Parts: sequence; structure tokens; C-alpha cells
Amino acid sequence: MTERIYNFSAGPAVLPLPVLEQVQRDLISLPGVGMSILEISHRSKKFDEIIQGAEEDMRKLAGIPANYHILFLQGGASLQFSMVPMNLLPAGGKADYILTGSWSKKAMKEAQKIGSVNVPASTESDNFSRIPKQSELKLDPEATYVHYTTNNTIFGTEWSYIPDVGSTPLVADASSDIFSGPIDIEKYALIYAGAQKNLAPAGLTLVIIRDDMLARSPKGMHTMLDYNTHASNKSLYNTPPVFAIYVMRLVMTWLLENGGLEAMKRLNDEKARILYESIDSSDFYRGHAASDSRSSMNVTFRLPSEDLEKQFVSEATRAGLDGLKGHRSVGGCRASIYNAFPKSGVESLSAFMKEFERTNRQ
Repeated sequence: MTERIYNFSAGPAVLPLPVLEQVQRDLISLPGVGMSILEISHRSKKFDEIIQGAEEDMRKLAGIPANYHILFLQGGASLQFSMVPMNLLPAGGKADYILTGSWSKKAMKEAQKIGSVNVPASTESDNFSRIPKQSELKLDPEATYVHYTTNNTIFGTEWSYIPDVGSTPLVADASSDIFSGPIDIEKYALIYAGAQKNLAPAGLTLVIIRDDMLARSPKGMHTMLDYNTHASNKSLYNTPPVFAIYVMRLVMTWLLENGGLEAMKRLNDEKARILYESIDSSDFYRGHAASDSRSSMNVTFRLPSEDLEKQFVSEATRAGLDGLKGHRSVGGCRASIYNAFPKSGVESLSAFMKEFERTNRQ
């Protein structure tokens, strides 16, 4: 198959077509270099331009101040589940972990191996169908940091506000919705994200960390697990994921050329609106997430029966709408519509949903 279909996968996810086309043009030989990006040295002048350009564009897009380090790491968000408490949670210290889904639970379990964890709020009893309100947060005043997951890919929920944690450092796993809209970066002490949803191919992890957090890393930390190692070496202590950083640089350029994060939020909100209206306008479909907690990145929904859900996914795939099967822990269907997902694909899914209901309603 050479014709592109609509990729609703939760990740690795769709990349901007202009970025893929440029990668294709330059893959054999980068202009002026004579070799592929897959072959160049991470110590070369050309790669210096790429990684520095990616950081500069990122700072411009998100308004990231000079007192924040931007680190390009590996290991995914899953490694950050360990690195965050290893660096920020001192011996005998405590941390707050707000539970809104599977990934926040996994992050908490890693933190429990390092120190004491308090759960200020959990929506597990509601099958993680909503985000807790600020008034529900029972924060520990002695916590060394508060951790939360900004968007819950599996359950289709997203925080519409930044939790107020007072003077306690706020840490966010933003893997699923980073750069999908403006970021109030100075509300955070540390933000991390796997790149494979909105930023780049799999294999790259972004960490944005405030200067003062680096001093918290305990002496004697394993070298590669210490944020200071990567900050002081500008993410070049070891060989970084060169190709993924190159693609991220192209994605940053694409975002800037398309109006930045404000324009991206408007587009993402419009795409999500189309799908949620398709769900809400019929009793054939029902959304998993509470209406005030819905994600603009991952739209989760059910049909009247599991057999119909399997049929829906199968027929959608044949129609060029791929990746709509829900996560195994939730079931149902999930449409992931990250930054690069085109509005035309959302419109095609909406039309397919209407036709599927028409032919299968009993």
C-alpha cells in the first residue's frame, strides 16, 4: 500500500506530512553534508545545528525561560517514572501523586520504591472517567513535589486546569498532550514527555527542568540517571537519538509555520468538537470521559455491544480509518487525534460513525 490512510493510533502516532516528505527527501543525503541523518556523528557541527535549533524553536514556541534546561533523553516516560523520584525525592521525603489513570499509577509505584507517597486524589473508583476538582485535592504540605499526568491516553481524560499546589514544586507527565496548546511553563518545576505522540518518532524523551531542581539530585547517583549529567553535557553525554531529534526539529519548524501553540489549540479543539458532537448526538455511542474532563487528544467511546465494537473497528480499518481499537484495559474505541492528525480525517470518521449507526441500529 502506497496511499496514506488515517492513523488514529495512540502512539507511535501520526507525524506532519510535510515533515515526512522532508525526511524522505533528505534521508539519503542531508543537504551540504553528503550522508544520511542516520549516519552523521552526534559530535558533528551539523548535528549541533540540529539539536540547538530544536531547543531554540522549542523555547520560542512555549516561552521557556533561560532558567529551565531542555534535555533530550531516552527510555520514554516510563524511565522518568524512576528518574523523577530518584532525583527529586530525598531519603525520608514524601511526594504527592494524583491518580487519574494507568500511567499515573505506574509513576506512583516507582516513586514508592524511593520514598513515601501520598495520594491527594484518585478517580479510580469512577473508572478514571474524570479529572478531580481542585477542591478534592488533599495535598500534603510536607510533600517535596506534586506529580500529575496532564492527559490520560487510555481513558480519554485531560486536565483543563493546572492544579494549584502552592509553593510545592509541580511535576507533570505531559506525554500525550505536550505542545497541543500554550503551556504556562513557570507553573512547573519539571515536565517530561515521550516524544512519540506530538513531537517525534519513538525513542526520544523530552525533559524540561528548572535550574533549582538540579540541586536536589543526591550525591552518588548513577551517572546516566542524574539530570545534572545531561544538563551539564547539553544532552550529549552519550549518543542521543539523533534521528528522532532531527525529526523533532522539523516538527518544531512545522508548528511555528502553522501559527504556534495558540493556533494548534484552536485546531485541536475543533477536531475534538466534531467527534464529541458525533458521540453526543446519538444514544448509539457513549463517551467514556465525563463531559468536563474530555481529552482533545484521545476520544474514547463505546458502542451498544462488544461485538458491534469489533465490527466497527474492522470496518473502519477497511475504510482507511486505522488504530481505533480501545486500550485492552478499557475496551471500546479510541480515536487519537494529536497535533498532526488532519481535520479531514476527523470528518471522515464522523461520517463513518453516522453511516455505521444507520446500518447497524437495531
